[in-house]
Amino acid sequence: MNPCDTMMPEDEAVIRALLDEVPFAGWTTASLRRALTACGRDPEDALFLFPGGAPEMIEAWACLADRDMEAGAKAADLAAYRTPARVRAIISLRFEQNRPHREAIGRAIAILALPRNARLAATITARTVDSIWYAAGDRSADFAWYTKRAILAGVYTSTLLYWLRDMSGDDADSIAFLDRRLADVARIGKARKSMSERLPRPRLPRPFFMRKAPSPSA
Repeated sequence: MNPCDTMMPEDEAVIRALLDEVPFAGWTTASLRRALTACGRDPEDALFLFPGGAPEMIEAWACLADRDMEAGAKAADLAAYRTPARVRAIISLRFEQNRPHREAIGRAIAILALPRNARLAATITARTVDSIWYAAGDRSADFAWYTKRAILAGVYTSTLLYWLRDMSGDDADSIAFLDRRLADVARIGKARKSMSERLPRPRLPRPFFMRKAPSPSA
């Protein structure tokens, strides 16, 4: 279940305040206590708000970041763009939205990189990639749904890691890196399309994190 589906508004405020505390004390109970205090809540609430500790806090933050990204993309009105340009604009928007929290995100990725958190890391990445495609207007209902998301997962992950080290200030270097990755994907896509037209397309199960069943008529 996506944490955003059950998160209360007051808990959302705590997660946002937590991002400002993480650079000082990490994704810890101490940071959570300070975030609760900043929101005018009892710091003892930290004992039961995120019982799963740092991974649970990070997952909650990630779902809020996805939601903010989708809202920002909707407000930007990208309908006039072609799909690749929409994807580029949405990822750029995500970096812009999260620029103040680069250190907190870096610490989150370090925690998710631990072997015990591999499954959660994959889930978070899958949700984010799905959100990017959804915000871009993708409603594919066939094998392309899987291939698009698998390819974008690699592009997004590599660009995110580059962005964490980007000192350009306005993410210019990261966007240039993203453009190179998307250009690579476009070249691969042409070859894949030629091959897929000659291969049968298997029926695959719907992923658990997919928010809506895609409709061929959508």
